[in-house]
Amino acid sequence: MTSPVGPSPADQERRRALRRMKGVALGALLFMAALFAVSFAFQQEVPALAYLRAAGEGGMVGALADWFAVTALFRHPLGIPIPHTAIIPSRKDEIGRTLGEFVETEFLRGDVVRTKLVETPIAARLGEWLGTPAHAERVAAEASVMASSVLQALSDDDVRDVIEELAREHLIAPEWGPPLGEWLQRIVDAGAHRGAVDLAADSIAAWLAANHRSFTGLVSRRLPSWVPSVAHRFVDDTVYNEAVKFVGAVQRDPRHPARLAIDGYLERLAANLQHDPATIGRFEDAKLAVFDSPRVRELAGEAWATAKAGLLRALADPESGLRRRGVAALVEVGERMTTDAALQRRVDSWVTDAAVFLVDRYRHDIASIITDTVERWDPAETTEKIELMVGRDLQYIRLNGTIVGALAGVAIFTVAHALLG
Repeated sequence: MTSPVGPSPADQERRRALRRMKGVALGALLFMAALFAVSFAFQQEVPALAYLRAAGEGGMVGALADWFAVTALFRHPLGIPIPHTAIIPSRKDEIGRTLGEFVETEFLRGDVVRTKLVETPIAARLGEWLGTPAHAERVAAEASVMASSVLQALSDDDVRDVIEELAREHLIAPEWGPPLGEWLQRIVDAGAHRGAVDLAADSIAAWLAANHRSFTGLVSRRLPSWVPSVAHRFVDDTVYNEAVKFVGAVQRDPRHPARLAIDGYLERLAANLQHDPATIGRFEDAKLAVFDSPRVRELAGEAWATAKAGLLRALADPESGLRRRGVAALVEVGERMTTDAALQRRVDSWVTDAAVFLVDRYRHDIASIITDTVERWDPAETTEKIELMVGRDLQYIRLNGTIVGALAGVAIFTVAHALLG
């Protein structure tokens, strides 16, 4: 069996208070015993002492009866195993079950929880607390520690397998041809590709202007050796000038045959990607050649390693963009929850519904924590723990019993003396 948590400073103070009250109750019993002894010894000489004797006698009876009752809760009086004594240690498990059932039936009820939460402005209080930057930073820091722990606990091989499986399911297995052809068709129909053609023509024109010398020997080196060098230069210059004129014409004429040829090629390619099995097959073969199995796993591993390292660095650095944005988002949420009545109602409703659902579904499991915990406690230490909690108040029962017994003894003696005298 396990034991309750060891004595705390509060328990030590309760123990001292319990000892003091036990001393007071015992002192009252001894006082009544002394009063009875003295009055009994001298009542023949002083008849009025008979009243004190009755008070002392009744006080002793009341004190002893209540001492027995209080002691019987925690242990056997005088160590004698009298039936129905030492109630708490002998019925500890039953008390734990009863306490658990009481908590379950009286506190862990949906209507009780809902009534309490409806009366509590949960969202407003949470928003006020979260709207303080220091609190938001604390939440972000705790969340970062939790997220870092989760990331470090994840198996890299398992994550790579998941990424690879997702890549195959959503990236490699589906056909790319028809969706890409449909996308390309929309671009061509909208003329969005013409900007790219213009950019290509401008880039080629700029390159030609800056690289005239690159055309030297481009064609002339293929001429027969007997052709004069002047002809070589003429041929190269002619090729260069024609290239510049051609690119310039493409730049100036929106209906240039080259542009129309590009338009036609893109239209045919878009149609073939959507409807031509041969084109679709060649495209899929090219895709699989690029994303072969080893390469996919390698890419998955690289992606996960890069993402994990970046996330861990960002989560560990309080000044990182991720942490700063997280704090700012938390503060903004807190401010909204403080001022936005509609959001407050939604949050309060969510929290209340979730709490009621959890209580209704798991209240027996929650209450069983009390039962199971009490069952694991050591009976002797459990008894001591409970006695420290309520024993001081129970000593007042002994003291009150002494006083009430004394008064009852006097009253009974007085009535009997009056009736028989």
